[in-house]
Amino acid sequence: MNAKRTVVAATTAFLLIGGGTAAYAYWTTGGSGTGTATTGTTQAVKVNQTATIAATYPGQGPQALAGNFNNPNSGPVKISSVTATVRAFTAQADGTKPACTASDFAITGTSTITGSGPNNEIPSGNAQGSWNGLSLELLDSATNQENCKSVTVTIDYVAS
Repeated sequence: MNAKRTVVAATTAFLLIGGGTAAYAYWTTGGSGTGTATTGTTQAVKVNQTATIAATYPGQGPQALAGNFNNPNSGPVKISSVTATVRAFTAQADGTKPACTASDFAITGTSTITGSGPNNEIPSGNAQGSWNGLSLELLDSATNQENCKSVTVTIDYVAS
């Protein structure tokens, strides 16, 4: 019987010490680290003129300019205004009369932008949104403007 007690005692000791079960222990700690995130960027939006100005003449008055936008970005963009200027040029078919220049023209008004969505943004894609509110006028000056006949002026637009 002594042998049985010895076996039982040895088995009990073995189990209590951890021979047949797994024991787990851990410590807790804090720590810190860093990471990064990158933002995208936008491409320039192209301002299109859709209004046709033809056969303007001195004293006719302002002719309405209007258009839309080509937005090459993958998402919508916010445009607040469009400004315009007549590109510098000189036309003088008749050397006996004053040259026609960009100063013979005036662009007036304040642009209004129409987009979509809650922030009136211009969606991605071509011919999106619209703008208006600007006008082009061939001024009626006190000088001979014969050299402004049949002139095509280039208007440069900037969206911001």
